This record gives sequence, C-alpha cells and structure tokens, in this order.
Amino acid sequence: MSASDPAARKAVGQALREACLDKGFFYCAGHGIPQGLIDAAFEETRAFFSQRAEVKERVSKSLSFCNRGYEPLGGQTLQAGAKPDMKEGYYIGLELPEDDPRVQARKFNHGPNQWPQDLPGFRPVMRAYHAAMLDLAERLMRGLALSLDLKEDHFAGFSRDPLAILRLLHYPPQPAQSALDELGAGAHTDFGGLTLLLQDEVGGLQVFDNATQSWIEATPIPGTFVVSLGDMIARWTNDRYRSTLHRVINRSGRERYSIPFFFTGNPDHKVSCIPTCLSPGETPRYPPITVEEHLQAMYRKTYAAA
Repeated sequence: MSASDPAARKAVGQALREACLDKGFFYCAGHGIPQGLIDAAFEETRAFFSQRAEVKERVSKSLSFCNRGYEPLGGQTLQAGAKPDMKEGYYIGLELPEDDPRVQARKFNHGPNQWPQDLPGFRPVMRAYHAAMLDLAERLMRGLALSLDLKEDHFAGFSRDPLAILRLLHYPPQPAQSALDELGAGAHTDFGGLTLLLQDEVGGLQVFDNATQSWIEATPIPGTFVVSLGDMIARWTNDRYRSTLHRVINRSGRERYSIPFFFTGNPDHKVSCIPTCLSPGETPRYPPITVEEHLQAMYRKTYAAA
C-alpha cells in the first residue's frame, strides 16, 4: 500500500479482499523491510534462547506488570484441552517510561520492556524491528480499508497509539510420533487486528482450510511475511473476513524460530460491526467491545490453564 498510483493501491486492496474472504492468511512481499534488519532480528532471537535457563529467567515475564519479558516452555496453552504449548517466548512492546500517564494508570500491557543485560545488540535491533513492523502494519490496515470499499483512513483511530507486541518464539523439536495433543502452538485464532509473522526456513505452521476441513502447510517463502487476520477483523466484518485457526507442529528434528508481530490496535477503540458488511436483514453477531476488553478476555482464557 505504498504505491502513489491510486489504481495500483486499489488493485492491492482487491487482492487483499480475495485473500481475506478465502483463508484469512496471505503472504506479504515487497514490504520494504530491510533484509539486514530481518537477519539481525533472527540472530538476536537465537542468541537469547541459547542462554542458560537461569539467565533467561532474570528477565522473566513474571517480574513485569505489563506482560514483558521471557516466558518459559509450556507457559501458555492456546488450545483448550491440549497440553501446554511446546514453545518458549519473549514479549516486547512499545517502550513507555514509568511516569507515562498510561503506565501510571496501569493500562493493560502498557509499560517498560525488560532487556537482557548480556546481549548488547538485542535492544537496538528489537526496537528498530518493532518500529519497522509498526509502519508496515499501519500500511496494511489502509489496504484492508480499501479491500472493504471504505475510505483508506477508516481504521486510523484503531491504528493510533496502538498496542503492538513483538513476540520472539523458539520451538524445540518435537518427537515424530508425539501425541495429537502435544503441539508447538495449539490451534487458535489470533486476538487482535493483524499478525505479521516472520518464520525461519524450518516450517511447521499449519492453517485450517474450511473448504476441505483439513490442515494445510504455510510453507516459508523467503522475503515474505505471513499475515493473518485476528478476531478484531472478524468482529468488524461480521465474519465476512476470516480469523482462521492455525497451529504449529515442529516435527522437523530442528530448532524452529519465529517472530510474530501482533498489531492489536488502540486499547480504547470500540470495535463494532461495519454496516456495509451486513446483508439486508442481517444483524451483528457480536456486541461492541473495546480492544482492551477483548484482549484481557483472551489473555485470561489462554493463560488460565498454563
């Protein structure tokens, strides 16, 4: 959505519409994120997770009031009834000082990050990558508006001062014959607006295809991000656009790393059905809800069994 030609922008919007009506997942190429920054983000991610457990625990998420820092293996259960996810992670968000009014009010997920002290490149790389992904997500939201035949700035309020979480993930290899309820990441839909996923070459991401009622591989394509729609988009469009189930199973025999960026939106923004997404006589399936209210409910659900 960076082209100056309105016709080109409209064409991208149409392509997005087709993808969103189908799987709710698509590959994003030509995004403008420097390959050097992508490589550096992966390098720092691998360096962090290669440390001893006691070192990683120094920046444990349990020490943060705003859900930032390290999350150990099995810390989350995304699929109800399954075993805890076989992954470890690290949460990074917009850096806010303690004296910021939003932090002082203890708004959900607002506050300072935790940073490892023995990896000097980690903080500058992750802050640069977070900023780059924030810009890309805002551009994609403009494209999403065009795909719905709305004004390009329709989601500007949602995109202003957004919650946007960068999550570093490490999936150890799973046994080839692991149980059906042993998953790297259990089947789930994403909580917010858009997820921009950077995955390594190992693979393991699977998307549920409603047409065939089967799981299909989201094979890594170099130079692209996998973009998925979150529950907020489904609510806005009365499920016209899909928030599709996906999961991770790492049976490659190798370590798997991925870096999802969750663009959740302005926490005070109220999400209610877009009228033009309703057919004649159709009523909204979901009541209006703020981004913050929805996100808090999702966190309670996925961490309750962890």
